[in-house]
Amino acid sequence: MYFRIIRNDILRSKVITLTTMIFVSAAAMLVSLAAILIINLSGALDTLMTQAKTPHFMQMHSGEIDTARLKSFAEQHKNVEEYQVVEFLGMDGSEIILGDHSLSNSVQDNGFSVQNEKFDYLLDLNGNIINVSDGELYVPVTYMKEKTTSIGEKAIINGKEFTVAGFLRDSTMNSSLSASKRFLVSSNDFAEIKDLGSIEYLIEFRLKDFSEIGEFETAYASAGLEANGPSVTYTLFKTMNAISDGMMIAVILLVSALVVTIAFMCIRFTLLAKIEDDYREIGVMKAIGLRISDIKKIYLAKYASLAAAGSILGFIFSLMFQGMLLENIRLYMGEDENTSLAVSVGLIGILLVFISIVAFVNVVLNRFRKISAAQAIRFGSSQEMKPGAKHFSLSNNNLFTTNIFLGIKDVLARKKLYATSLVVLIISAFIMIVPQNLYNTISSKSFIQYMGIGDYDLRIQTSSSAKTDDIVTLIDSDSDISRYAVLTTKTFKLKTSNESEENIKVELGDHSAFPIEYSEGSAPSRDNEIALSTINADELNKKVGDVITMVIEGKEKDLTVSGIYSDVTNGGKTAKAVFIDNSAKAMWTIVCVELYNKSLVESKVSGFSNKFDFAKTSDIDEFVSQTLGSTISSIEMASYASIVVALVITVLVTLLFMKMLVAKDRYSIVIMKAIGFTISDIRAQYFSRSVFVLIVGIFLGTLLANTLGEVLAGVLISSFGASSFNFNVNPITAYLLSPLMMIFAVLISTMIGTSGTGKIKISENIKG
Repeated sequence: MYFRIIRNDILRSKVITLTTMIFVSAAAMLVSLAAILIINLSGALDTLMTQAKTPHFMQMHSGEIDTARLKSFAEQHKNVEEYQVVEFLGMDGSEIILGDHSLSNSVQDNGFSVQNEKFDYLLDLNGNIINVSDGELYVPVTYMKEKTTSIGEKAIINGKEFTVAGFLRDSTMNSSLSASKRFLVSSNDFAEIKDLGSIEYLIEFRLKDFSEIGEFETAYASAGLEANGPSVTYTLFKTMNAISDGMMIAVILLVSALVVTIAFMCIRFTLLAKIEDDYREIGVMKAIGLRISDIKKIYLAKYASLAAAGSILGFIFSLMFQGMLLENIRLYMGEDENTSLAVSVGLIGILLVFISIVAFVNVVLNRFRKISAAQAIRFGSSQEMKPGAKHFSLSNNNLFTTNIFLGIKDVLARKKLYATSLVVLIISAFIMIVPQNLYNTISSKSFIQYMGIGDYDLRIQTSSSAKTDDIVTLIDSDSDISRYAVLTTKTFKLKTSNESEENIKVELGDHSAFPIEYSEGSAPSRDNEIALSTINADELNKKVGDVITMVIEGKEKDLTVSGIYSDVTNGGKTAKAVFIDNSAKAMWTIVCVELYNKSLVESKVSGFSNKFDFAKTSDIDEFVSQTLGSTISSIEMASYASIVVALVITVLVTLLFMKMLVAKDRYSIVIMKAIGFTISDIRAQYFSRSVFVLIVGIFLGTLLANTLGEVLAGVLISSFGASSFNFNVNPITAYLLSPLMMIFAVLISTMIGTSGTGKIKISENIKG
């Protein structure tokens, strides 16, 4: 019996049934996709870092190294499981030619290593430890994605020829946020090219108990061991590897939660519309003594079937689309060993969607208890009182035509009814605008100011402090340069609360020339002030106004924390100050340059690179693009998908809502026809209702997107270092194109949804 009822009902209301199925399928697909992607990302990342045996602690160091002292420290520290010193041969990008492409424009610190013996293995694309032969070169996987080279091509490294034998995954340097990239060569080839570049050391440790990493870092610093470079921990390696795909998954999660909410509203719409259509039949069933529970079963059977079919379709679609979304994860991290677990979790998500829909329908069907059998049989529809809008009278109207006035008045009179449509439009505007704003923010040049980097044109970095003066001399004589700043990073000892010592890297110079954004406080302006990166402030448990003690030129000095900022460079553990120090050796110096004419950036990069082969000169736009490119690409894809989702939601929900209103207002429509209103008058009233609700929805949705949306986006951004930021909004897309697309969608949907008003006959709806 139920099958026959469901079949006949579907045949009578194909549009409503199809629309409901689309929403349920979309909600189920997004929930399943998010679950599958989360499990795959987590599993693939764990597999990569387990296979590679990622270091728990890595200290990069340039300069002289005392391996005997390091070995003694490792042997005496009870928590050290394994230890090794890895040589990293840095080389200028112009000396690396892969096929037809030079890496001269690469902002990465490209270098060469041999395969490690104990841990931190470089893996092939099958997850195996690479055994490289003489003459072979394994290239970081990022250059495979960028199609810089392919297997079998020739590579020229400072004049020596190699053959690209394959691509490698590097659990410590895979991420675009990592400033360095490792190429793999054989021991013999490494020995041949060792004198052609500069050696940097990667001092690596695996611990017995990683939970004590803080104590280990303190012990390392207190021992006064090599620390002329950034230090990175296992947790940060994991975060950097997960960021790009994690951001995309987070956006999908946000959109899926909103679509699920809208799916419930859509079901409520269709259910209420169906109840309106069947109002007289429901009254008859109640009049002949049919129990409420029996009537509910008829509707539950239909919606349970729709929910089941929609959930199954959603799951199938999620399996179809997962390959495209998993492509980046599989390239950089490989396959998850627990693929079946991801599918199982996706199925659990689908099951939860199905159960929630059935439970929700059951709650909505409790409205049957409020239906009067006598009224339903007599009128064939619910007879609502229309309170509200008492002060909005036609006699006082001087702004609108009669039809527009009556449309707006109906919205104000039945606020509760229109509130559902309003909420859906607010959510649609939110879904459309937030990912766009997030993409515009991350892709804008100004975003680097939230990442610990100032807004300038050229970045010249060198570890040769003696030759920095040569750079400054040339810049001073260059009439194309409007201003510049020299920032030198040095390592100092920091006294902690328990009287032990830690190393802290401090960037010295004029921080007002190219300011960054501070989440709290401001840049240091006096020699007794210091600003801390978010990670340093958290680890030291310091806030603005607190005092830290540092050893400067052999003497202890108290410095007040003036500000806290975000940083993606050098492991995120930095500080900024303006005091003068002549004792500590410079780790590196960055010369920040601003040009009068931005079109000269490319030629200046080329010119400075040729003149200063000991330094790395980068276009700051290219620096940001290569550093955040993968993340920007993921968010861009999510933003375009969100626009499509929002427009589809707007069209379908408006269509359903208009059909529901027409069914609900049959009695009112025939009254208006009887007193002389034409079909075009009635439709104009419905158009004015839609547009009025839409305008309010767009306004509130935009407001919500720029407040709550900014907070939610801030949570995502903080995952890779930016503790505080403001949306960079493109007003043309956010405030013009997006609203216009929604208005067009609503008008088209209203036109289709109200087409049935002409078919409502006076004789069939007014009974004596």
